[in-house]
Amino acid sequence: MRLVLAAAGRLQDLGAIVEEVSLPEWHLAAAAWSPIALEGATNQMMLGNAMGFNWKGRYDVALLDAHAMWRARPELLAATVQLSMLQGAWGMRRYNGRYYAKAQNLRRHIKSAFDRVFNSYDILFCPTVPTVATKHPAPGAPLEEIILRAFEMVPSTSPLDVTGYPSMSVPCGLIGGLPVGMMLTAPDWGEPLIYQAAAAFENSGDWRKF
Repeated sequence: MRLVLAAAGRLQDLGAIVEEVSLPEWHLAAAAWSPIALEGATNQMMLGNAMGFNWKGRYDVALLDAHAMWRARPELLAATVQLSMLQGAWGMRRYNGRYYAKAQNLRRHIKSAFDRVFNSYDILFCPTVPTVATKHPAPGAPLEEIILRAFEMVPSTSPLDVTGYPSMSVPCGLIGGLPVGMMLTAPDWGEPLIYQAAAAFENSGDWRKF
């Protein structure tokens, strides 16, 4: 957080108006992410063809073919994927997708709260992840450690997965030789704002020395 706050100060020196805002729905969005991501991914990807339907973007057919063949080699799936599938399947079978539906309805409320903030501010920024980089679990590590390492990274990014706002992680310093990222988030169709802010920050000096 220290380096991210320092990066905010650097943006302020470059001419940005920087203020702290309260957005309680941020934590609500992180909670809503679980049923949306786990039940949704299980139903769309693992029980389907890996790509789902009605996506208007480009389909990666080779990726679809590779992913759809997981049933023939389920042991190759990562432990985190297997756990996510079990949890997603349980939610759908035990509650018929009830909590997925509730989370999707809640997403509308969360997005409205973000939109109110964006009525006054161009960009939100925060640490990309809540901790500095951690070591990969060693071969044979307990499942609990593997799951912890995987999911401890999502508290800051999952709210943006739920709302769908464009975001970018920009390195802003080093701790122990490892990069720290600040995440810039803009309203819908606000990618140019992010690019401009990121470019101004990167052009202000060598982030490795910030």
